[in-house]
Amino acid sequence: MLDVQILRSDLSGVARRLADRGYALDTAAFEALETSRKKVQIETQELQAKRNQLSKWVGQTKGKGEDASQFMAQVNAQADLLKAKEQELQVIQKKLDEFLLGVPNVPHASVPAGKSSADNPELRKDGAPRKFDFPVKDHVDLGEAMKLLDFDAATRIAGARFTLIKGSLSRMHRALAQFMLDVHTSEHGYTEVYAPYLVNADSMIGTGQFPKFREEQFAVTADNLFLIPTAEVPVTNIVRGEILPEASLPLKFECHSPCFRREAGSYGKDTRGMIRQHQFDKVEMVQIVHPAKSYELLEELTSHAETILRRLDLPYRVVTLCTGDMGFSAAKTYDIEVWLPGQKAYREISSCSNFESFQARRMQARFRNEKHKTEFVHTLNGSGLAVGRTLVAVLENYQNADGSVSIPEALRPYMGGMIAINGS
Repeated sequence: MLDVQILRSDLSGVARRLADRGYALDTAAFEALETSRKKVQIETQELQAKRNQLSKWVGQTKGKGEDASQFMAQVNAQADLLKAKEQELQVIQKKLDEFLLGVPNVPHASVPAGKSSADNPELRKDGAPRKFDFPVKDHVDLGEAMKLLDFDAATRIAGARFTLIKGSLSRMHRALAQFMLDVHTSEHGYTEVYAPYLVNADSMIGTGQFPKFREEQFAVTADNLFLIPTAEVPVTNIVRGEILPEASLPLKFECHSPCFRREAGSYGKDTRGMIRQHQFDKVEMVQIVHPAKSYELLEELTSHAETILRRLDLPYRVVTLCTGDMGFSAAKTYDIEVWLPGQKAYREISSCSNFESFQARRMQARFRNEKHKTEFVHTLNGSGLAVGRTLVAVLENYQNADGSVSIPEALRPYMGGMIAINGS
């Protein structure tokens, strides 16, 4: 959540910047809550001071051997009033916290203003799209022709927006995840973790999914648990409630997991194939970092995701998300988009974000600095990469005229030396 102090010191400025991302901050509601909080807080402090003074008088009177019953009765009366005021203050503070939980992060000053993905500026490109001398197919036609993708069976098993992957293509899916994990651990310094696929509500609040996006999550209602929409949730929450030594930063974790998303409100968009699914795999990178280094490390984390695409020789580009296209919790985000010949377009395969202290405040994740004071950490994450979408990119970019698909050279050791998939 936002630091309430920036709202108290520059409410109109925060409101203007949030308006750039399409969010109308209810300044009147905040001011009303603040007015109530200040009033009750002052009254509480006055009662505390009066109680302390009366308690002092009780001690002095008893010390003189005199009757202190009058003062003691006043102390008891003040205690009852104070308890009532403290409860009133807690109610107001809870309302203030609930208000703040619904407010998105303020975009970093470097984030360009815009309303949609059409306003996202391109930062760089890598690799040139392959020129084919035969009619290009998309991944659905390729996979179904080889009988390695079965959307009909997945629909019978679970419903729409699920995929059944078979044979050598299933092996490639597994190989891609293993390849990503190995590169990030051996070359980029991440610690691999295996995390729960079910989390509690506090974890979802910590990373910003709750309360705003509660209805978009798959829930196990009997146990009040939720299927993870991304490994960002359990992995980032590793540090929830912790005070870390400064020397331990940055912490770098990666996790391969399935992700479960209802995709509420997105029907009619990307319904063909594997682009937008209710269940998909992702290798997630998470960094817990010192605030002074978070933007430097955002560039590093983004480069780690790019490394996978370069090793697989897949053309891609990096765009900076504008204010109107950013996620709720992010202060700045880069999207990496891979070229898909079947769609003749670049499509997102990774989002790399700096959340600054937004998630850390929700999680109460801090570190102790050199002055022995606590500060909130900054959190970063990014896909390194979305496994299913990488599989789609390999199928479409490495397809051959005979319907087979060549295996990228970097992936062949993970495929037992196979050089192509043709339906086996």
